[in-house]
Amino acid sequence: MIKYKAHFTQIGPMVSEFLEHNILVIFGASAPDELAEFAVIHDGEELVAPIQAGDTVLIGDEPFKVLAVGEVANINLANLGHLVLKCNGQDAPEMPGDFCLETKPLPQITVGTTLVIS
Repeated sequence: MIKYKAHFTQIGPMVSEFLEHNILVIFGASAPDELAEFAVIHDGEELVAPIQAGDTVLIGDEPFKVLAVGEVANINLANLGHLVLKCNGQDAPEMPGDFCLETKPLPQITVGTTLVIS
């Protein structure tokens, strides 16, 4: 079941700095300019069901297993289209808005890349 789907529409100039640390910050189209500087903006749809450990995040063609979800991460996604994806291999989030994913490099991020969470 697809829980969330989006297409990346804009890439902030500071995104590459976060990608070097295996972090991807994502916001919906209503993000203010100061947040869009370091985020990928998307046209995401409605969150159909909460994201949980064991789900899969597909960025383009690259799958990532969800290991942990912060206590406000699903609320942020539902209300703001906001995700903080950290490919850190941790089974407990450092911050309440984190989605922790398996440790592996994030793929190339371009306008038009799809994000699918199932």
